[in-house]
Amino acid sequence: MQKIFEIQHKDPQSKARTGVLKTAHGEIKTPVFMPVGTQATVKTISNDELLGTGAQVILSNSYHLYLRPGEAVMKEAGGLHRFMNWQKPILTDSGGFQIFSLARLNKITAEGVHFQSHIDGSKHFLSPEDVIRVEHTLGSDIIMPLDECVKYPSEHDYVKKSLKITHDWARRSKVAWEAAGCRNDYGLSSILFGIVQGGVYHDLREESAKALVDIDFPGYSIGGLSVGEPSQAMYETLAATLPHLPEDKPHYLMGVGFPLDLFEAVSQGVDMFDCVVPTRNGRNATVFTRYGKLLLRGASYIRDFGPIEEGCACYTCKNHTRAYLRHLFNADEYLAGRLASLHNLTFFIQLLASMRRAIEEDRFVAFRREFESDYNRIKES
Repeated sequence: MQKIFEIQHKDPQSKARTGVLKTAHGEIKTPVFMPVGTQATVKTISNDELLGTGAQVILSNSYHLYLRPGEAVMKEAGGLHRFMNWQKPILTDSGGFQIFSLARLNKITAEGVHFQSHIDGSKHFLSPEDVIRVEHTLGSDIIMPLDECVKYPSEHDYVKKSLKITHDWARRSKVAWEAAGCRNDYGLSSILFGIVQGGVYHDLREESAKALVDIDFPGYSIGGLSVGEPSQAMYETLAATLPHLPEDKPHYLMGVGFPLDLFEAVSQGVDMFDCVVPTRNGRNATVFTRYGKLLLRGASYIRDFGPIEEGCACYTCKNHTRAYLRHLFNADEYLAGRLASLHNLTFFIQLLASMRRAIEEDRFVAFRREFESDYNRIKES
């Protein structure tokens, strides 16, 4: 298997590391935060604006794009990169989480998942092989296999039974990926990650990690966290999982995105993150700063003519004030969510860039300590 990930530097006081992940559409410097573009768009943000934030890679969702606009349209368009005119790497989730959370009805079998579209109620079936086919039609650089993401809390027995299906699907997904020559429909290489599940049960996380390592994937995702469990449970579950994954392959923590969580995960050796937190919070008047979160609808910002954050290089902070943003939100202007989202995306992407620099300079632990001291001045709500 071709080597696609190179560790460049390790922090001497933690398990944090920097690396480079090589894809068909360019290299990704890790650790990295990936904006979520579920339906071939990062909500309200243009591609040029995304590039301005420093985004290296975006995430899209196979379930949503399979339903709308559909495989035929994607094939005719020449794949997702051409369809949305994004020339950097794209990672696609399998859509398993959305099938289980959004579909009106779903039924899991050993062969795959039967479900009804959340859009029009139409009936569908996707096998692990189908999902690989869909992702190859999309032309994704990094692809995820179909898996079952169990809800929190779930009983140990149920999670253990679920793992058998997830691991069987993982094996079938790899066979389908290799049968396609590890390439998408456009002749470019794709990178398949295995997804470790197991809820918050440490024995099951170890079992899942070892099973997937035996299958031998180019990279490994950790799924099924940030689904309602306490932060400490997530941290402990990561600590029970990561030591069982190959150190020389990329580690991707799916769907986790609050700043303090990112620091903890990076310190344990996670390389990749995605989350809707920056854009979802931005659309709801919540912005992130070095000192914590600000709720911009508050009366305290009526005459606050400073930027969201002093020293921030994003378009919003260079051109607009908190007072202006408060006015836009309270007037229900669409621009408000765009500007707040643009700031948040820049904040998260540049936070990971700052972590990379700190790791390379052997000062990650000190940087984390300084950030946490500042961030706790305003408690997250």
